[in-house]
Amino acid sequence: MENRVTTETEEVSARRKVRMGQVVSDKMDKTIVVVLERQFPHPSYSRIVRRTSRIKVHDEKNECRVGDVVRVMETRPLSKDKRWRLLEVVRKAQ
Repeated sequence: MENRVTTETEEVSARRKVRMGQVVSDKMDKTIVVVLERQFPHPSYSRIVRRTSRIKVHDEKNECRVGDVVRVMETRPLSKDKRWRLLEVVRKAQ
């Protein structure tokens, strides 16, 4: 049996949410706005309902542009509205 030492960062990152979304604004310095879209069946009508959320994400290197698909992770509050940080750019915009 292997003795595995878990670090505190592994335990913390396991509890944090990771989402994928599309960048819709990059006009701020070190901040991007990402749209997260979720789909679920309506409780009464069984139709698929689409809901979007706009979140502000910390982009330290200002590397994202409008149209990029990105992965973001929940983090501590960085400002009044920013609670997410950029993990990676999955796909660059055309």
